[in-house]
Amino acid sequence: MDWRKLGKALLFPHIAIMILLVPIATVLLVGSMVFIGTESIIAYVSYVLATYTLTVWCFKIPYLIHFFKTFKNENKYARKWLDDTRLRVNISLFGSLAWNVLYGLFQIWLGIVHRTFWFGSLGAYYICLAVMRYFLVSYTRRYAPGERMRTELVKYRACGWVFLVMNLALSLIVFFMLYWNRTFEHHMITAIAMAAYTFTAFAVAIVSMVKYKRYSSPVFSAAKAISFAAACVSMLTLTSTMLTTFNDGTMDPFARKMMLGSVGVAVILVVISMAVGMIARGTRKLKQLNQEVTNG
Repeated sequence: MDWRKLGKALLFPHIAIMILLVPIATVLLVGSMVFIGTESIIAYVSYVLATYTLTVWCFKIPYLIHFFKTFKNENKYARKWLDDTRLRVNISLFGSLAWNVLYGLFQIWLGIVHRTFWFGSLGAYYICLAVMRYFLVSYTRRYAPGERMRTELVKYRACGWVFLVMNLALSLIVFFMLYWNRTFEHHMITAIAMAAYTFTAFAVAIVSMVKYKRYSSPVFSAAKAISFAAACVSMLTLTSTMLTTFNDGTMDPFARKMMLGSVGVAVILVVISMAVGMIARGTRKLKQLNQEVTNG
């Protein structure tokens, strides 16, 4: 037996095997932790398989880095995607617009079916985000960033005003949760998936806001501000879900209300601060443009 070949086959399996290992290891690990029990034979097998899967993927990292670098440099579509900021923003806006519309309509439908103000408020908030995204994508698909700075600043400032109005819906959501103490319990797996999505969306929104700031495009900045506002609302929803799903009885209703209320007020203040900042910056830069035109 050639031990070298065997070790190489174990540490560097075919990519198809590596891809297949990921869902198998995930299903076994989650199933053993949630349904079967952490002390069973299947649980131990899942631990070993998950460790092995993680190890072989770590060994593959240098190859993956080289592959993606080569793909980026040699593929014309990849180069266009990386070099064309306007294309990336447009696709992101169109995708987010479709998601906001579908998700908002779904929440409104849930509100009608369950006759609850909670889902209706969420649906109204996401529909407003969709309208704002359409407001921006109607501009970015026709003009390049910075091509019509005055128009961009007007749209940027208008988004700030819309954020202030939308906070009424957000405030109603928080009031509804606190006054009636109405929350919804989800399955543990669903709650974990919501947490993963929320923290990912939050991190991506923050990175995007910083990243696209260097392009000096008010429309790009407004688009990323919308994503950040959506992530904040997701954080509020996640807090409500976690407090209900993982409540073991040790936290009394008043403490739960206080925590949820603190997160809700923080989200409202963050969105208000962002809206006021957008209005102030937009107004200041519009005045600067007017002065330049007058002096010129």
